[in-house]
Parts: sequence; structure tokens; C-alpha cells
Amino acid sequence: MSDFLSTPIDYLKGVGTQKGFLLKKEYGIHTLSDLLSIFPFRYVDRSKIYKIRELNEEMPLVQLKGKIIRTALLGEKFQQRFIALLKDDSGTLDLIWFQGAKWLVGKFSSETEYLVLGKPTLYKGNYNMAHPEVDALPNPNALPALGLQPVYPSTESLKGKGLDSKGIRNLMKQLISQIPGKIPEILPQNILTTFQLMPRETAFIQVHFPECMEQLSAASYRIKFEELLLLQLRLLKRKVNRIQNIIGPVFNKVGDYFNDFYFHHLPFPLTNAQKRVLKEIRFDMNKGKQMSRLLQGDVGSGKTVVALMTMLIALDNNYQCCLLAPTEILARQHFNTLGKMTHALGLNPTLLTGSTRQKEKRKIIADLKSGAIKIIIGTHALLEKEIEFEKLGLIIIDEQHRFGVAQRASIQAKANPTPHCLVMSATPIPRTLAMTLYGDLDISVIDELPPGRKLIITQHFTNAKRLALFGFMKEQIKEGRQIYVVYPLIEESEKLDLNNLMEGFDALSGEFPLPQFRISILHGRLDSEKKENEMKSFVKGVTQILVSTTVIEVGVDVPNASVMIIENAERFGLSQLHQLRGRVGRGASQSYCILMTGEKVTREGLKRVEVMCQTQNGFTIAEEDLKLRGAGDIDGTRQSGDLNLRLADLSRDQQILEKAREAAIVLTALDPDLQMEIHRGLHQALQSNASSKFNWSKIG
Repeated sequence: MSDFLSTPIDYLKGVGTQKGFLLKKEYGIHTLSDLLSIFPFRYVDRSKIYKIRELNEEMPLVQLKGKIIRTALLGEKFQQRFIALLKDDSGTLDLIWFQGAKWLVGKFSSETEYLVLGKPTLYKGNYNMAHPEVDALPNPNALPALGLQPVYPSTESLKGKGLDSKGIRNLMKQLISQIPGKIPEILPQNILTTFQLMPRETAFIQVHFPECMEQLSAASYRIKFEELLLLQLRLLKRKVNRIQNIIGPVFNKVGDYFNDFYFHHLPFPLTNAQKRVLKEIRFDMNKGKQMSRLLQGDVGSGKTVVALMTMLIALDNNYQCCLLAPTEILARQHFNTLGKMTHALGLNPTLLTGSTRQKEKRKIIADLKSGAIKIIIGTHALLEKEIEFEKLGLIIIDEQHRFGVAQRASIQAKANPTPHCLVMSATPIPRTLAMTLYGDLDISVIDELPPGRKLIITQHFTNAKRLALFGFMKEQIKEGRQIYVVYPLIEESEKLDLNNLMEGFDALSGEFPLPQFRISILHGRLDSEKKENEMKSFVKGVTQILVSTTVIEVGVDVPNASVMIIENAERFGLSQLHQLRGRVGRGASQSYCILMTGEKVTREGLKRVEVMCQTQNGFTIAEEDLKLRGAGDIDGTRQSGDLNLRLADLSRDQQILEKAREAAIVLTALDPDLQMEIHRGLHQALQSNASSKFNWSKIG
């Protein structure tokens, strides 16, 4: 960063102490460099001026030119509003301000021509604009060359001090006018040439005040490339450091536990994908370096068996294993599944959760320390300081995006050498997102399902078909099957008009009465004992219907359940719908997923429902989810602060990401620590980026 760009924000003309304090408080903008990195979130084409008669409600922001022929301050106190009547040669339009109304009195002259920018709204047959931008035109015959005008994010506090989009734009003009020659280039010339990138300083000027769409596109590409390159360099450096410097236990033996299970107790033949992944894992764990691998696989692809066989290799080499799950339901599910699969081997996995009784917990702590426990499965309770292992060699983390960086580090710190780490995700992640979120890990993918599995029939029902749905449910129950009914809420919400779980439970209880039918209910507000009892009733077949929130999204395995009904399906993300659908289809019977919606569904909601009905490929669904929702909202995005992106968007900039990764791989191979003179700028940018205090969460 140049000395100029490190200047405190208070010293920029138009800021001062009060506005500077607010900019620091609201956005963490401390320096001119921070301000320069507030990018416009859209642009308004101000090259065109409309006539009032041309307006319609479908228009976004439009620009008008005319005179203000009348003004009025109406109402009292909080109801006060200021109205100005704008006239051009085609008609009139009301300009209305509900905030700061009294300060606008006397601001406008009937002799002056004004440029007005705002969103037209139709009210009682007449158009108006609320809170438009108004600029006087001293010479109406010589219009300013406005072109593409940036629109900046703001907050209510900043707007109160005049730092709305227009106020920030004025500050940016001040800054941009001073920066020529003061923004250093950080990319080496060979990168600029190879990827045809605009110079850095030009890019910053053009992204704020573009001369044309072509310049804006080139500037945006350059800045996005730089952001993604820095991100990839950071991840690759972490990966190189792990590979070169972090010692891991050597698992060079495949012994009795693994062979006995593989040859005598494997519940079904391994798929080729499972065999390939096991080879990758075995190779990693025999190198003397810590394995850090992400295991991806669609619902039902057999990740659990691969995880167990990895554990058995650890046991064959006289090491302990732990499996970390984010919820008690999921931990207990793994405990039951692994217990059944290892019983014939004489192994007895142990379960530790927050609800484990103190007396039992004390014994578990002692047995872990002595080495008596070989496999332990648990929740965050395994992260507590008092938990110590005799010889921990393998950590498996399920649904790892629900654990923070510090939590993952704390479990790895419980052994020396650093235990191998296998991270499992039941949420398929698009390649570009995995490349970014998990660029520091090696990635294994189980990309085929066991043979003979029947596809789940997925259908979209509206409320008009509910009676037919009840009839179908009764037929399935008559055949001995069980049913999930999932709701998005527990209680009525004033903001969202959704069928909630409690109302749904009451309605189903009336349609499926005792003693012929029995219904369980499960949601996050039940205590652990109640949850366990309700779940046990469903698993054992005592109840035929489980009414639940999304707590059953992962981990619940009831092969006899053949129907998944998802209420208000349009309100769920695609990956979450896919996970819920994966709770059925686990037995030999034909299974069904019914997506319920109201008669009126948003275009995006309908698109999600259509995608679910068209495909069952989790990776295809994840790609569509990334396009529809963006990376920041994708289920599976890890909350580690790695995505310090200001302009780049993973859902739209996949090609730029791939180019940036390509450049990062070359740079890392040539100069891993970026110590060469031509890489000094990149090295400094990485350090600056890592220590950024900028508050991106508030950027709208």
C-alpha cells in the first residue's frame, strides 16, 4: 500500500472527524485504501433522459429533466413530508421526501432546471418518485456527461450524515482525482500479459467512474482476478506448508481389523469410486505427512463405510480414532451405524455428547487417556480441554462446515504428531466452490451410487392436491411404510405466511387419528431425552409419521421410511431439499418425495422445485443452487473468514476463479514464499489482506 493510500480517512476533504468516526464504526473504513475498496453494487445509465409521459412502473431508476413549479411541506412531526411538483413538456410528477422534509424548504427555485433520478411509482393514477436525487443544471443547454453512474451501499447512520450513495460518490470523486500515480501495481508483468489484465490503477479508476461498459468490464475483471488470486495463493500456501512441514503418523500396515471387515463383514461390495477413494486415503496416510482430505459424496454414496475402513487402518496401526459430528442426533446415528458394522470385529465404539451423564463421562475420559477406547464418536463435547487421548491418529469430521477454524484446530492439537484429518460433506459442493472453500485440502469424490438403488420419484403438489396426498399417505402406511413431513418453522411467524409445524401436527392428527395411526414430532426446542424418545418411536416403527423441522436433514437413517413430504418447499435451498430427499430411498421399496407449495410461488422458488423434479444428481443440484443463491448463502460454505471477497462472486465468476487458480499454482511452484523482487507487491498484499479490519458483513 502506498503512503498516500494509508492516509487516515478523516483527512479526505468532505469527511472530517464525525463522518470519519461513522465510516470506521459502520464499515471499518480507516484509510483511503479502505474507501477505495467500497465498490459500487450497480450502475445507472444517466446518458438517457426520459419524458414524464414515457414512465411505467416496470422501469428501474430513470432520469428526468424539468422545473420544480410548486413545493409544499405537509403533515405534522413524524407524518411530515415534503412534496415538489416537477414539470417537463410532457406532464408533471410529484417528488416526495418523508425524511428530512423540513430541511428541503426553500431549496428549490422555480427558475432553475433540474436533473432528477429516481424510481417511478404509480399511486392513484399518478406517478411519483420517493426520495429522488436532484441536481440543479446551471446551464440546461449544456448537460453534464454523466454516462454510467455508480451506486454505493450505505447504512441509515451514514445517510443521516449525508453519506448516502450520492455522498459516498462525492467522496470517491475527491479520492479518485488524487490517485493518479499513487496506486502501485502488485502483479508481475508476465501475469498481466498472460491473462490480458488492465493495469491496477486504471482498473480502480474505471470501476468507480467507468467511461463505457467495455472499460467497466475490463476493470471489474482485473479486480476480481486479483481478489481470487490472493485467495488462492493463501490457500495453496497453507496446503504447501501442511505437506512440507506438518508431520503425521505413518499408517503403513493394513491388518486384521481392516481385512476381517473387508473379506467377511462388508455389507455390500464397494463401488469403484469407493475403492479409488480408499486408495487415495491409504496413500496419504503412509507418507509421514498429515493427511487433510475432503471426502465428498452424494446422499447414499457410501461415505460412512469409507470412513469406517479408514478408522480400521488407524486401529491396525495401534492408533485411536474420533468422529466429530455437529449435532447429537447425527452423532448418535453414527454411533448406532458404526456399532452395528463393527460388532462382529469385537469393537465397541463409545459415544460422548453434551447430555452424557457425569459419571459415564468421567469413565470415558479415563478410558480415552489409557487407550482402552479405540473409537469415540461425539459432538462438540469432544473439544473440551479435559478430553485427552493416549494415541489419537485419525480425526473424522462430518458436516465440517458447522465447525469453526479454532474448533478444528483444538481437536488436532490433542495429539503429536498431528492426527490425520478426513473431512466429510454430505452436501455436494460445485467444483469451483470446493476449489475456493477447500483449496487447502486434497479432495476425494465418491461419484457413483451402489448398484440397484431405485430413483426417488419426486413430484410437485400444490395445496389443491392435499386430499389426494392424504389418500396416498394412507396407502403407503397400509403397505407398512413410514412417512416424514417436514416444516420450515416451529411456530407462527408474523413475517412469513408459512404452514408451521404445530399447526401441521394438529391437522395431521385429525386426518390420521389414534389408535389407527401414530405420529411423532421432532424439532430443535425439544430436550435431548424427548428428541431421542420421539426418534426411537419412529425408528422402531411404533409411529408411522414423523412431523419434523429440518433437524432430520442429515444423519437420520430409517430404511422403512419411503415418503418425504416437504411443506413450503419453495422456501428451502436446493441443497437442503436434496439432503431432505436423501432421508428416503434407503431401503428396497420405491420411495417418493413430495414438494408442497401454495398456488402462488415466486419464479425462483418454482425454479428450485423444477430442478428437484428433474434431477437427483447432487452435484448438478449444487451447481444450480450456486447459480440461484450465490456462494455466500450456499449450505456448506465454511465460516472461516477465508472468503474475504469484495467484488468477485463465486456464483458468477467461475471462469475468472479457474484462471486465478492457474496463475496461483504457477506462482506457488516458482516462488512459494513470494520472496522474489517481482512478487514483492503480491507478498505485501497478502499480508495486508490477512490483517484487514474491513467490515464486509454490512455491505449490502
